[in-house]
Amino acid sequence: MTMLEQGTITIHSENIFPIIKKSLYSGHEVFLRELISNAVDAIQKLKMVSRAGDFTGEVPEPKITIAIDKEKKTLSVTDNGIGMTADEVKKYINQVAFSSAEEFIQKYQSNGESIIGHFGLGFYSSFMVAQTVEIDTLSYQKDAQAVHWTCDGSPNFTLEDSPRTQPGTTVTLTLQEEELEYLESPRIRQLVKTYCDFMPVPIELDGEILNQQKAIWRQSPRDLKQEDYLEFYRYLYPFQEDPLLWVHLNTDYPFQINGILFFPKMRPDVDVTKGQIKLFCNQVFVSDHCEEIMPKFLLPMRGVIDSPDIPLNVSRSALQVDRTVRKIADFVAKKVGDRLNELYKENRSEYITCWQDIGTFVKFGAMNDDKFKKQVEDIIIYRTTYNPGETEGKSADTPTVEVQGQEGDPWQEVNPTANQKDAEGGIYTTIKEYLERNKTHHENRVFYCSDRASQATYVELHKNQGLEVLFMDSFIDSHFISFLEREFQDVKFSRVDAELDQTLIDRDKAAEIVDSATNKTRSELIKEIFEKALNKPQVTIRTEALKSDNPQGTPPAIVLLPEILRRLREMNALMQQQAAQFPEEHTLVVNTSHPLIQNLISLSQGSIIQGEGQSPSAELADMICHHVYDLALMSQKAFDADAMKAFVERSNQVLTRLTSK
Repeated sequence: MTMLEQGTITIHSENIFPIIKKSLYSGHEVFLRELISNAVDAIQKLKMVSRAGDFTGEVPEPKITIAIDKEKKTLSVTDNGIGMTADEVKKYINQVAFSSAEEFIQKYQSNGESIIGHFGLGFYSSFMVAQTVEIDTLSYQKDAQAVHWTCDGSPNFTLEDSPRTQPGTTVTLTLQEEELEYLESPRIRQLVKTYCDFMPVPIELDGEILNQQKAIWRQSPRDLKQEDYLEFYRYLYPFQEDPLLWVHLNTDYPFQINGILFFPKMRPDVDVTKGQIKLFCNQVFVSDHCEEIMPKFLLPMRGVIDSPDIPLNVSRSALQVDRTVRKIADFVAKKVGDRLNELYKENRSEYITCWQDIGTFVKFGAMNDDKFKKQVEDIIIYRTTYNPGETEGKSADTPTVEVQGQEGDPWQEVNPTANQKDAEGGIYTTIKEYLERNKTHHENRVFYCSDRASQATYVELHKNQGLEVLFMDSFIDSHFISFLEREFQDVKFSRVDAELDQTLIDRDKAAEIVDSATNKTRSELIKEIFEKALNKPQVTIRTEALKSDNPQGTPPAIVLLPEILRRLREMNALMQQQAAQFPEEHTLVVNTSHPLIQNLISLSQGSIIQGEGQSPSAELADMICHHVYDLALMSQKAFDADAMKAFVERSNQVLTRLTSK
């Protein structure tokens, strides 16, 4: 292949100006952010050359002044920074996209000050709103001559001497007719608060300082108190409840990042799919949304992330996703995991108090991030029915921990679960603690409850027989159970309403023979009564004697949903994006130990028959069977209008029959 020509591509200012003015920035208002950023850079540069010994004069108190002249339709930004010579104006202003920041950093990089600018295009954003832009500047250098630069947005400019006597720079914009909103003081105050609130230089308008200046995320955590974090959160998110806890980010390797992330209290109006983090670059606000830099499971967190290493587009208005962004997301997740572990070990009570809100974050993260899962797998906790003072009592081999008071008082026992309770007295535990505690009762098996209200009867049955139950009743737990089963492959997870453990059943009572004529057991007779009364082939009737010291306190019947069938039903409902329907095929367990069920035998065998059909007592027995079945169903499903109407009518009939004798 023959080479015809070789050279360099030339970009003309008449071609790039329309791009800058119309397409580079998504919003015109950012021009003020860019001009103030340049002013801050100029002030920081003067500090740096002074520390390097290249400037021996007195460095003035830093200040940026904004001035508005409605008559002239001008807006100006003035700094008392490093200023520019005529040659520097030609180099840094006339050569579009040549950033002085990069060159300056290379020369003074060891002085520790941060410079905002990177691309050199920020100044030209002023042409989005101005018909004419003027620069009046005087360099800090000895015997420097002040210069005045003017441009009307075309490739043409003028550069002339200026009478300015103080080092620094003033940029003056003569605004376009359609951009006169920037002559209103409230609009300027709002823009400064949005974009420049935490810049380290006071910004003044009409004699008033507009910005906070203090960016506490750039300070060491050792220098901050709890109230400092809370005040900062209240400032960022007014009218919100105080956060649960926070994570302070502070590292300079392998990238520089500072920030403070807060765990908010979860409320119904919180959109967990949208980021709440404010993204800054060298204390300059960039965006309210930085979903790319936060792991998905931490999106509801709030706060600030500030990093010059985050790759932004040329207009500094959006994030460019690359390997650095992914590494920063991993770093954020690790720091959150470290903070949670620290709190779990140092203040278990506070950790438990926060768990109701942060538990969803942690579980979702464990399911979606292997590294995060390894960090938090031992601090995922569940509320439990375990209570050593109630469920187990004290056995001879239970170790007792005692401490002696400072005044020499008798040794006192310490409650090992004292720091594991929430405000309501509920005790929390981990899966590993649960398995270790129950290995002699039911090794490698976990009983859990997914709905504290509807499954209260089932939980009580387990508690009464010394079986510990975990509450997995948050909205994420239906998915988290499957995750746990993959993590603990040798452990069986059983929902309390899926089946009856043998510990709950009294086999001797179930086998008792009560009818010498038919040789049928109580269980067989009761099963026949219910099958005949209900006449529901889809419902499997089981009769069991449930263990209890108080049979009257146990339910007369409960409905069981086999684990596999229930999960298939829920999975199909999820795939079809509809609510799971209660299955017609289920099991009704009738408790033969309950006095009501025992009385049904004699009631159903009433011998006085009036005319054709059943005796009144047998009819009442049928209605009671339906009533018992409905009561058992109520804990599993909501009745529709027809079912509720039938239940109320039958209840009234039963009560009328019982009170008519």
